[in-house]
Amino acid sequence: MSSRNHTIVTEFILLGLTDDPVLEKILFGVFLVIYLITLAGNLFMIVLIRTSSHLQTPMYFFLSHLSFVDICYSSNVTPNMLYNFLSDQKTISYAGCFLQCLLFIALVITEFYILASMALDRYVAICSPLHYSTRMSKDVCISLVLVPYAFGFLNGLSQTLLTFHLSFCGSLEINHFYCADPPLLMLACSDTYVKKMAMFVVAGFTFSSSLFIILLSYLFITAAILRIHSADGRQKAFSTCGSHLTTVTIFYGTLFCMYLRPPSEKSVEQSKIIAVFYTCLSPMLNPLIYSLRNTHVIHAMQQMRKGNVFPKKAV
Repeated sequence: MSSRNHTIVTEFILLGLTDDPVLEKILFGVFLVIYLITLAGNLFMIVLIRTSSHLQTPMYFFLSHLSFVDICYSSNVTPNMLYNFLSDQKTISYAGCFLQCLLFIALVITEFYILASMALDRYVAICSPLHYSTRMSKDVCISLVLVPYAFGFLNGLSQTLLTFHLSFCGSLEINHFYCADPPLLMLACSDTYVKKMAMFVVAGFTFSSSLFIILLSYLFITAAILRIHSADGRQKAFSTCGSHLTTVTIFYGTLFCMYLRPPSEKSVEQSKIIAVFYTCLSPMLNPLIYSLRNTHVIHAMQQMRKGNVFPKKAV
């Protein structure tokens, strides 16, 4: 894209987390381990759900898609970050930056609404157990994952096109470890008003609407659980929601700190630390959160270890 002085932008420079060579080597080892655990944990979760007859329910159908999004999410950022830790030329091509920005926004929005779909699933399971199989049919479940993917990628594409329609001139150093909207806007030498407004509207709407679905679902879930007379029954009902609530808290909390504020030098520096949590740590933690205290997953793992893999049933 041409800037005001008619130069062509072909690449950007990613400043990363640090410029200390020794610390970069240490961070390379740390993030490599985190990335490998992320891939192994989420791939294992997908395989386990697809092959175990004990996990052929809508909840685990959604969880398999959450794991898939987490793999894509982490793989969009981490490999390039690892390469830059060991490279003197910490550059990313214009096309590569465009793709990374698009996928990042698309996958964040997709995860928002997959988490919302999982909340709806828990609402139907606890509040309308007799109608669960009909209300959460295979077609409904497929729709509840296809809509987030489509909505996420359409918004990701539109937001990225707005960003890269801007003119970039002067310094092309992105003060981050991946191509993110806020630091990119600080490099623009053309008017960013439309892009900033679009970013806040989309971020605000997707964040608030998906969170509203989750909170409303859990409001009805809490009311239904409180009507259960047995303490064991209440504990059993709420235990199926604990993992989802933990994931929602981590994911929404970190993104709230990063995006719902105007970009500035200070906020970008802070966002780099916050971004580590949701690009690297959250995708790694999700399989652990959903497996460590989940009796169905633990049982399926035990059956897999024994070689008892069952054919998949319909969702």
